[in-house]
Amino acid sequence: MLIRPYEAPDWDAICRVHDAARAYELRSTVGMDAFLTLAQTAEEEGLFDAALDVLVIDEAIVGFAAYGEDELTWLYVDPDRFGEGHGRRLLRHVVERTGPVLRTEVLEGNAAALGLYLSEGFTVVRRSEGKLAGNEGFAAVGLVLEHRDTRE
Repeated sequence: MLIRPYEAPDWDAICRVHDAARAYELRSTVGMDAFLTLAQTAEEEGLFDAALDVLVIDEAIVGFAAYGEDELTWLYVDPDRFGEGHGRRLLRHVVERTGPVLRTEVLEGNAAALGLYLSEGFTVVRRSEGKLAGNEGFAAVGLVLEHRDTRE
């Protein structure tokens, strides 16, 4: 297993991971009518605005995370690899590389993602109602989460 910075040849693989995982996410939250591909949303939603790292196993990209100093904006794992700890590995990787406070948002209804974040020390700081990031034509409810570094 290797987590490394994104490279241009990774594009097709992260699109495949995102599109499969996003479909899974939307089925349990706002519905599949809101689905847009990574190719449709990456630029407008700032995928490349900060760090973007990929998780590679046996030369295949199985997940990715995008993040800035204090915000995790994207974390997706191939649904065929759910339950293997890859989301947790990526999340820990991001926590180690960011500031003392890290924020992210999870769609209400995404129990698997919420469970992961809570198990890694994140707390829900507020509920947010508004437009779905990436497809603003749809209403969404999110949970804003925060992780505070307690290391000395």
